[in-house]
Amino acid sequence: MMMNHSLKSRCKVAPGTVITGKWHSNKYTVLKELGYGANGIVYLAKFKNSQVALKMSDNGMSITSEVNVLRSFAKVQGSALGPSLLDVDDWNSNTGQISFYTMEYIQGPDLLTFIQNKGKSWTTVLFLQLLNDLNKLHENGWVFGDLKPENLIVTGPTPKIRCIDVGGTTIQGRAIKEFTEFYDRGYWGLGTRKADPAYDLFAVAMIMVNTVYPKRFNKTTGGLPQLREAIRRQKDLHPFEKVIVKALQGHYTNALQMRIELMSMTLGKQNSGSVHKSTPTTANHNRTIQTQKIVPTGSQPKTRQNYRKKKKKSRWAETFIITMSIVLLYFLYIFQKLL
Repeated sequence: MMMNHSLKSRCKVAPGTVITGKWHSNKYTVLKELGYGANGIVYLAKFKNSQVALKMSDNGMSITSEVNVLRSFAKVQGSALGPSLLDVDDWNSNTGQISFYTMEYIQGPDLLTFIQNKGKSWTTVLFLQLLNDLNKLHENGWVFGDLKPENLIVTGPTPKIRCIDVGGTTIQGRAIKEFTEFYDRGYWGLGTRKADPAYDLFAVAMIMVNTVYPKRFNKTTGGLPQLREAIRRQKDLHPFEKVIVKALQGHYTNALQMRIELMSMTLGKQNSGSVHKSTPTTANHNRTIQTQKIVPTGSQPKTRQNYRKKKKKSRWAETFIITMSIVLLYFLYIFQKLL
């Protein structure tokens, strides 16, 4: 959704412009435009010796709404749902008074760019983080609304997903304020545009699809059949098909349910990998049994040598099981550290 031309022209300023707050007298020097949407333009600005993101709009109600969202985010302890709010003020420009607020400038690639650069192995970790943050957002009575990869930045050095551009964030129960068609359940005919947790979870499922369709795709027949076919055409999505489809159908009532099921499927995939690795040992064991069957019964007495061989195999199998258990516990530990 684009902002109207008159609003954009009123908020359009050149790099080097100094914006002085009417009430707090803070001075911000505009460095460059970062982007614009339905309710304003976001700039990178310099304040003293630091960089901030500055959003301006002549829609005072929109600014107030977004500021309230950021303040609500700040109340969630131990979470980094969105950028930190720094200042709220008005600017007396040549074209009249314009409301603005400044916030933390979050640096890093967007979600899809990060996954393309670092590898698909990061996909599950980042989505588990996202679902954890969305659960906290929903518990505070909000729905993100315009959830898409461009609004999800991965910061470092330890990769952490952060939500930016809270312009579409809506109080639960109201109509979604902003949306992007590909991630909107209304566009696909799979639900309303009423703000509820399931609306965001539908978008999460579509972002998962987006990771293997970076250029997206257009609606043809629409509905679940088209999306299901798109999922089945990409083997990277097969392990997560159940979770994605349930989210598309609105079967999750909260983000925690989807997160638990995604984690369970991931751990199940690791366990199946461990079983697969043990297959050669089973095959060797079967070959040993077949070899033993060739020898007539009673031709080989139970000698000390046979006993040692049997004991050695038993110790080897026990060592293998312990090693695989340690590997699995290590993966669980890594997952918890990254979430």
